[in-house]
Amino acid sequence: QCILRLAEMCRKLETEEEKVLPFYSSSLGEEEQQASQRVLEEMPTEPLAQAMWDYVGLERFWQRFSKVKLEEQALKQEHAALRQRNQQLKELLKQYLAEFSISREELGDTNP
Repeated sequence: QCILRLAEMCRKLETEEEKVLPFYSSSLGEEEQQASQRVLEEMPTEPLAQAMWDYVGLERFWQRFSKVKLEEQALKQEHAALRQRNQQLKELLKQYLAEFSISREELGDTNP
């Protein structure tokens, strides 16, 4: 009940885009979507299906949870890629600066 209450509070804070657009686009055809909707509207007869019927309100929560976890993983991968790129750039900068640095021995030599 606490999760459902929090979900209702979060629903009030949704942006218009979140209210209108679904999280996932369906790969089902129109007839298949209508058939699945009819099945969902029927009352379940099996005990497990009846138990799951009590948690239909959490579907939106799990969609959001999954979306956040996917985004978290994508950000971790992007962060790792940026860290690697940063390391490469540091190495290139070291090489560039090493080419222009003058050692003490070179200072003693005559400049051609």
